[in-house]
Amino acid sequence: MSNWQNALDNALEAAARGFAVFPLSRNKVPAIPSPHDKGHRCGGLQECGAFGHGVGDASTDPDTIRAGFDQAPHAAGYGIACGAGPTPLVGVDLDRKNGIDGCAHLNQLAARHGFTIPRTVTVRTPSGFHLWFTGPAGMHIPNSVGRLAPGIDVRGTRGYLVGPGSVGKNGAYTIHPGLTEPTVYPIPEQLLQLLLPPPAPKFRQPIHRAVHGGGRVLDGLVRVVVTAPEGTRNDRLFWAAAKAWAHVRDGHLAAGDVEAALVTAAAGVGLGEGEAKRTIASAQKGVHA
Repeated sequence: MSNWQNALDNALEAAARGFAVFPLSRNKVPAIPSPHDKGHRCGGLQECGAFGHGVGDASTDPDTIRAGFDQAPHAAGYGIACGAGPTPLVGVDLDRKNGIDGCAHLNQLAARHGFTIPRTVTVRTPSGFHLWFTGPAGMHIPNSVGRLAPGIDVRGTRGYLVGPGSVGKNGAYTIHPGLTEPTVYPIPEQLLQLLLPPPAPKFRQPIHRAVHGGGRVLDGLVRVVVTAPEGTRNDRLFWAAAKAWAHVRDGHLAAGDVEAALVTAAAGVGLGEGEAKRTIASAQKGVHA
């Protein structure tokens, strides 16, 4: 049997179990080139009707899967979409290579944080193992490489795992032989919390000194920052800082209060402290130029 036929057969079997799949090359990357010009943004197969969106082509429909593989004659494997659907798949990729043992690091995390790793579906890879878990529906789980610990990568929202039965340039992907009845278990809560980004700091109204009644002015400028829609926050911060520095120049506000209040406001809406300070300093230069 050819690698292509083997990959298609295994992809169809995975889809029958509810996993959305798409074809991969021997390099573990999507096997169908994009139909769009560079820089074009598209939501995937469902949006434009053409294949070539990687995980955006993933489907559980047998006819769609066959049509995708027909456009990928050199496919040797298939990807399984993570982070989508009512019981989204979360993949933990454990590498054992170059002196790094991701399995040992995961066991250390489990001991340190008090959770047990269930005997969930485990896929042997050329360099280690993939552990499959289900995550909470609707939760964004970021993909990461080595953030959790050396040798541990995470596949979550818009990520994918190489499915068992695939063949890559370094070897095959197979279900661990020690699992007689493979079951995908929910991810342990303590491990899930380690995968999630830290919560944004809650905004606290800064305490500042009023100079000639300027405290109310600074309160208003702070509100401009904390109510800014996503995508406009840095621009709103610059505008508010420029107004605040003008009041400092006129003697209505204290310089120290301006920076402290605006940096705190910026952090509360997710801007980094360094980025916020640079924006505020840039606004100050414009006012005093």
